[in-house]
Amino acid sequence: MLQKTHSLAGVLAAEGVMIYFQQPLISWESGAALLIGCLAGPLADIDKKGSTMAKVFLPLSYLLQFLGVKHRTLTHSIVALIALAFLLSPLSNFFYWTCLLAYASHPLIDLLNEQGVALFWPWKRKFRILPKFMAIDTGSFGESVFCMILLVAVIVIPFVYLLPKGML
Repeated sequence: MLQKTHSLAGVLAAEGVMIYFQQPLISWESGAALLIGCLAGPLADIDKKGSTMAKVFLPLSYLLQFLGVKHRTLTHSIVALIALAFLLSPLSNFFYWTCLLAYASHPLIDLLNEQGVALFWPWKRKFRILPKFMAIDTGSFGESVFCMILLVAVIVIPFVYLLPKGML
């Protein structure tokens, strides 16, 4: 999946956390959560040379390349999610779950791709949840449709769940 798809999935995860914690849409915390979602969603692609996240976090990306970490392995694995969960533990529950779920959205939607994800890295077997003929290829028309569905959800959910009653 492309960065815009992962960013939208991260924002959608952040909106889910905002709903769960009953966080009003118009607040500094919600603004921060949406920004975190937008950035944490594509973050797992730090392992892909040339990706936006690899360029933003260049030293870490170079370290991963130096260590021989392949795309959709370590950074897309349950090991990475567990490590991130420990690193994020000092945060408040609201921001902890926003960061963790936005990051987790990345390998989750990559499971829709034909190449799959090494969820149980260092075990090299890659998993996917759709059969090959239904898989969504990166940059394909199918991804564009999926991205549009995410975009609609990201726009509609605040109106339905997050705006104070009577504002519509």
